[in-house]
Amino acid sequence: MRNKLLSALSPLVLIAASCGGAASGDSPDRIQTVEGQFAITELGTFNEPWAMAALPGGQVLITEKSGKLKWLDFAGAVTDVPLPFAVDYGGQGGLGDVIASPDFARNQRIYLSWIEKGPDDTRGAAVGTAVLLMGLDGRPSLGDFEVVWRQNPKVTGKGHFSHRLVVSPDKKQLYIASGERQKMQPAQDPASDLGKVIRLGLDTTGKPSGAATRITMGHRNILGLQFAPDGRLWELEHGPAGGDELNLIKPGANYGWPLVSEGRHYDGAFIPHHDTRPEFTAPALYWNPVIAPGGMVFYTGKMWPEWRGQLLIGAMKPTAVVRVKITGDTATEEARYPTSKRIRAIAQAPDGALLVLEDGAGGRLLRLSRK
Repeated sequence: MRNKLLSALSPLVLIAASCGGAASGDSPDRIQTVEGQFAITELGTFNEPWAMAALPGGQVLITEKSGKLKWLDFAGAVTDVPLPFAVDYGGQGGLGDVIASPDFARNQRIYLSWIEKGPDDTRGAAVGTAVLLMGLDGRPSLGDFEVVWRQNPKVTGKGHFSHRLVVSPDKKQLYIASGERQKMQPAQDPASDLGKVIRLGLDTTGKPSGAATRITMGHRNILGLQFAPDGRLWELEHGPAGGDELNLIKPGANYGWPLVSEGRHYDGAFIPHHDTRPEFTAPALYWNPVIAPGGMVFYTGKMWPEWRGQLLIGAMKPTAVVRVKITGDTATEEARYPTSKRIRAIAQAPDGALLVLEDGAGGRLLRLSRK
C-alpha cells in the first residue's frame, strides 16, 4: 500500500461536530459530540466507486458504477477483474455491491450486485456469486459464476435500486436490499420485490439453496445493510425530503413507506408520521435534516476499542462519517466527523482501521487510523 500520509494535507481531515439532525425521540442536546482525529493514508483513486469488500489478506475489491470491478492488492497495485455479465449503467444504476463470503479465506467466494436491462426500457437489480481466482500471472478473474436473484418486476426508471448485500453470521443466508425504484406503492405490494428485504438460503459452499423470500416490506431506498455483533440485522435507508431511517430488521415487519415517513414529499406534501400508524414499525433513529447515507459498518476492531459494537455511517449530505450507538432497539448519534467529499462506502480493515470510499469521479479510497 502506498504510505503517503495525508493527515496534514488532505481536505478530509476529520473534526468532530455536533449532530445536525434530530434523532427519533431525542433532542440535539442529548447527543454528545466526541472529538476525533485520524491519520489518513490514500490508497487509490477510482471512477464513481460504489462499494468495496475488505479481504482478510488486506486486499480490497472496489466496484465502479460504470461496470468495472477493481482489485487493489497489498502492494497498492490496481487491476481490473473481468465481469461475466453486462451492466446497465445510468442514473443511480450500474455495478453495485461487492461482499466477501465469511468463509472467503477458505472458498474465495464473493457476491456482486448490478443493474441489468429488461424489455421496453425497463431494468432491475441482479445478484450473482463467483469465486475469485488468481492466475499464474497474478491477475484475478471470476470463476464458477452464477446469477442467484433478479429483482421482479423490472420497471422503468433509473433510481432506488438499493441492491446492498450481506451474509448472515451463521453463513446460511444471503440478504438483499431491494429498493422501491421510485414507484412508491409497490413497497406495500407483498407480491412485488420492490421495497423489500429479500432472504436467500445458502448451502455449505455459499451457493443458493432454495427460493428467495421477502422478509420485510415498506422500504424506500436501502443503502446500508449489516449484521451487528449480537447477530441482529439492521438497515439504513434514504427518506424523501427528510426522514432518513435506521431500522432493526424484524422478519414479517412492515416499515410503512410510502404510507408513513418522518420526512415529506419533495413537493412539500405532508406524509403521516409513524406514530399515527402503530401497525407500521418505526425507525430506531431518523434524521431531519437528512444525512443521505452511502453505507455503514459495525465496528469490531482493536484500534478504537471504545467504539466496538457501534455503527459507523458514510454520509453524503452533509458529507461526514457519522457514529451511532445502539442500545437494545434504540439508537443515538454519538458523533459526526465532517469530510470534504461524499462518502459512498465505509468498511473495516483487518487491522481495525477504517476504509472510506469517496463518491464520484476521482473518488479516493482512504485508510483512517488512530494517531
